[in-house]
Amino acid sequence: MGQTYKSLYKPENPSKYKGNPNNIICRSSWERKFCRYCDLNEKIVQWGSEEFHIPYISPVDGRVHRYYPDFIIKVKEKHEYKVYVVEVKPLKQTAPPKKRARVTQSYITESKTYAVNQAKWKAAEEFCADRCIEFKIVTEKELGIK
Repeated sequence: MGQTYKSLYKPENPSKYKGNPNNIICRSSWERKFCRYCDLNEKIVQWGSEEFHIPYISPVDGRVHRYYPDFIIKVKEKHEYKVYVVEVKPLKQTAPPKKRARVTQSYITESKTYAVNQAKWKAAEEFCADRCIEFKIVTEKELGIK
């Protein structure tokens, strides 16, 4: 199993951060890269990381859980401001797992992860639609990671 990556991000522009700028937790190097992007991009006027939750029903256990989206950003676009809820995920987790000749434990795990992610993202899309916000999933492609 892969190692867990966790670090604190110290922003250069703490006044842009919505929440406690001394407690920005990055759960992956990709999230850290996105934090830096938000911190240094002049068009992003405000951002936060895991600062709110969205309830969703897990297809695995049928119970209500809390989904903490990775980021919320407020962007100046031309003559208006737009708000985005952003999830940073590997591209592999945005598509259903490939069928295999034999069902393995890793296939079951990937299938559960995919199903839970789909439930979270559906809840996020509904949450955002109700608030005129856009939900985006950012993968290694958008982050320029190979």
